[in-house]
Amino acid sequence: MNRVELLSPAGNFEKLKIALTYGADAVYAGVSHFSLRLRSGKEFTYESFEEAIKYTHSLGKKIYVTINGFPFNSQIELLRKHIQKVALMNPDAFIVAAPGVIKLVREIAPDTPIHLSTQANVLNYLDAQVYWDLGVKRIIAAREVSLKDLQKIKEHLPNLELEVFVHGSMCFAYSGRCLISSLQSGRVSNRGSCANDCRFPYTMYAKNEESGTLFKVEQSEEGTHIMNAKDLNLSSHVDTILNSGVIDSLKIEGRTKSTYYVGITTKTYEKAIDDFYMQKFDASKYENELNTTKNRGFNDGYLIKRPFEKSGTQNLEDSISEGTHQVCAMVNEDGKGCLSKDKLEPNVMYELVLSDENIEEIENEFGRIFKKEMKWYIEFKKLQSEKGKVYRSIHSGNTNAIILPSKLPAFTFLRREL
Repeated sequence: MNRVELLSPAGNFEKLKIALTYGADAVYAGVSHFSLRLRSGKEFTYESFEEAIKYTHSLGKKIYVTINGFPFNSQIELLRKHIQKVALMNPDAFIVAAPGVIKLVREIAPDTPIHLSTQANVLNYLDAQVYWDLGVKRIIAAREVSLKDLQKIKEHLPNLELEVFVHGSMCFAYSGRCLISSLQSGRVSNRGSCANDCRFPYTMYAKNEESGTLFKVEQSEEGTHIMNAKDLNLSSHVDTILNSGVIDSLKIEGRTKSTYYVGITTKTYEKAIDDFYMQKFDASKYENELNTTKNRGFNDGYLIKRPFEKSGTQNLEDSISEGTHQVCAMVNEDGKGCLSKDKLEPNVMYELVLSDENIEEIENEFGRIFKKEMKWYIEFKKLQSEKGKVYRSIHSGNTNAIILPSKLPAFTFLRREL
């Protein structure tokens, strides 16, 4: 059995490095408005994106480029130039949604593999066959598809790679085919500029046409999040997915989410995959860790259960909720200092989230690093910046790195339980 690939989001260069540091085998990212995450696409210039590709390859890992938007006629020549420019950077694949763009990629970059975006809504082997014949190497399955249907696709097309989403935001509309944002704010979701209108609170009214009486259906000043889907979390089903033997890649959604989200989700799913192959899978362990991230509540989507069997897939109370932990700081890439993400104080224990737990206990004038009940912690004796300034406390937004008692792995997170 070949080991499954873990594919993580890379909304910018820092998040790319974090994903790879915490165990991703591959990352996906985009540059410019042809990506379906316009905000994260703006995080990369062509120059920094080429550097990111070289960095990824230097670690022996892969990077897939998103060009999964749906172009208008006026943009096709610009898209052609974009593909030509990125193809010269030697990415490991293009993620494409539209048949015409598939043809364009094959014409411009015939040696670059093509992955079909989930936006193409592949649910069966007939559609999969069409895209295979067009030259697609991998299909990112529609989020509404079942594992049984993917097994059937693999039976008919054994050489076609299959990728599935296992974690992240879920869309209110079928496979992301949504017009709500376009209708309300003119931001077209399938062009990468979704305003997430489905996350907003709405107040519903009922009107009697004869009397003209208008009254609220929901008696709540805040309204209700009627279209707000819970987040996908398939960590407890990783063993079932891998036992099927048909999935080549597990994908985490979230290019616009936080650095902590990227690190924790990548580390947790990498651990779940490792445990599966070592025959010590423990679903509760992964669920507890993922609960530390901000989320909208979790559900297990449609891969394991059919849509008509599902209930409780929406969060009607709020659009986002705090996780069980607050991120307080993140260690710099050089490992010598950390930048605050919340409030840092001396003489307070902060749990360490490490990409590599091969560290040692230490105590000195700056503080101590120690292990307690199988977890690593740090406690500062003083908060001193690299420039020598000492703080009583330090808050998010302060750009002065605080000296650590000892060097720690890059991008280690300091957190506390809420």
